[in-house]
Amino acid sequence: MSLSIKNIMVAVDFDDRSQVLLDYASSLAGKFDAQLWIVHIAAPEPHFVGYEVGPEYIRNIRAEDLRDEHRFLQKMAARIRDKGGKAEALLIQGPTVQTLLDELNKLDADLLVVGSNQHGFLYRAFAEDTAVELQKQCKVPILSVPLK
Repeated sequence: MSLSIKNIMVAVDFDDRSQVLLDYASSLAGKFDAQLWIVHIAAPEPHFVGYEVGPEYIRNIRAEDLRDEHRFLQKMAARIRDKGGKAEALLIQGPTVQTLLDELNKLDADLLVVGSNQHGFLYRAFAEDTAVELQKQCKVPILSVPLK
């Protein structure tokens, strides 16, 4: 039985450790000659209680933040392509777990690469644990890369 990996999705955030995760996923994609999909899930649009839409200045700030994030993702993908890899970047708004699962399906991904953080008991007890939810619901293998 041979392992065929054609599409790898890596979920990135915008912190210093994302480059370590991206380097790892890019190297793996190169070994399989696979397409690398760099995905960042942005928070969904905020809902303003009692208003149909929020103040215009908040919408403008949010739109500029999303444009900056999109540009940053595109630069990540371009650096990989410049080195001969196959990479595309996607910025998608929505609830993290469900949006990742939906994109995995749309992209026909064979593998999801995510970073794992070392957090203490209080963080794990009170914070949403995306990794656990992904493990419960994901139908493709997940490679968790420790980020220190």
